[in-house]
Amino acid sequence: MGWNTPKRYVIVGLTFLGTWVCYIERVGFSIAYTPAADAAGVSQTSKGLILSTFFYGYAISQVPGGWAAQRLGGKLVLLLSFLLWSLTCALVPPDPRKVRTLVIARLLVGVAQGFIFPSIHTVLAQWVPPHERSRSVSLTMSGMYFGAAAGMLFLPSLVQFKGPQAVFLAEATLGGMWALLWFKYASDPPRSDRTKASAAGFGKSTTYGNNKSLLPVIIEKEHVNSRLKDDIHRKKVEAGIETSQITSIPWKSIMLSWSVWAIVVNNFTFHYALYVLMNWLPTYFEKGLQLSLQKMGSSKMLPYLNMFLFSNIGGVIADHLITRRLLSVTKTRKVLNTGGFVVAAFALMIMPSLRTSWGAVICSSVSLGFLALGRAGFAVNHLDIAPRYAGIVMGISNTAGTVAGVVGVGLTGQILESAKAAGMDLSNPNTWTQVFYVPAFLCIFSAVIFLLFSTGERIFD
Repeated sequence: MGWNTPKRYVIVGLTFLGTWVCYIERVGFSIAYTPAADAAGVSQTSKGLILSTFFYGYAISQVPGGWAAQRLGGKLVLLLSFLLWSLTCALVPPDPRKVRTLVIARLLVGVAQGFIFPSIHTVLAQWVPPHERSRSVSLTMSGMYFGAAAGMLFLPSLVQFKGPQAVFLAEATLGGMWALLWFKYASDPPRSDRTKASAAGFGKSTTYGNNKSLLPVIIEKEHVNSRLKDDIHRKKVEAGIETSQITSIPWKSIMLSWSVWAIVVNNFTFHYALYVLMNWLPTYFEKGLQLSLQKMGSSKMLPYLNMFLFSNIGGVIADHLITRRLLSVTKTRKVLNTGGFVVAAFALMIMPSLRTSWGAVICSSVSLGFLALGRAGFAVNHLDIAPRYAGIVMGISNTAGTVAGVVGVGLTGQILESAKAAGMDLSNPNTWTQVFYVPAFLCIFSAVIFLLFSTGERIFD
């Protein structure tokens, strides 16, 4: 992109834009589909089913996405994924009366987007050195929240004036533009850079293009072991004994690791809370609080903007604690993960009792913001424990996160439908208490699991 920008910065910037576009699409479907479904008289249970259809396709493609990125390279996999979901959005507009067509379209979009995040983790593991890991992952993932904020701000008006199909055409255009940028500026790293970035320990001087970065020396068992193992591997590569490509994946060790399952549990909880709020917050504002999304203005985007800010704050704090030797990698991950999830839990429990628009906005902003802060714990931990298999581990944990979307979005629809059957109106705060208490208790449970079983050490070679 010129200006002698280090290539890894270009890659991180493009992945940020990629997650931004993806989440504009995800928020956009809920915003476009909800008024169309309400106008057609679709039940809350059916709405929950349609909203959750995306996650079925998303779930089945997570692990294949990590495998494909590992074998074929993240650049190609990301490019094909964006092209597929963008074309689907452009060709199949939402129509609540054509359920079969809508289900097929959402499944295709889900499958295509399921390849994206494992591929991104594979790319970041190859390009980003350890001392920039927290900030890079946090910045990339904060694009999700910035996209959700932009969607909440602009898309309701687009639906109001141009109709639901205009939303999907706009999303397809953004996806196509990103694909062009990625095709032109992205690349898989050279073999030498890939080995250094994906397996490097702290304390060595590493060259990336024209940019030299001296990684801070931290005398810790996890980093010393990582350096020794990487030196042996790199010497074998140079001698022709081994290749830098992954020849086998330790599936059994990965699946039986308590540290991996700590990540999986927290990914499930994070996405349960995120997807429930993302898909049902518009309904809560309009039906629970009797508010119009159009009339709420910019306040409706604050929860997602808060996620964007707190995600990057968490990344900066994590890298600062590690590089300044204030805390080990393990303790840093646990502190940020626990603090984020516990605060989010309390905000979720308080939300049903605050019946004003600003009360709901503040509670949802705090809960989502601190969940994003917690990503500097569990979400970066993929690269800590398995830098060479980051896409695979991300695929496994994100499968759990996707299942959380299916369960959470669908279950919320059933909870609301059951409340209506019991004679409770959706404007009754008691109707929404269970909706928000479930993710709150999951947050506390997951924080305890991460405290007990997570580690910042590299455990897979």
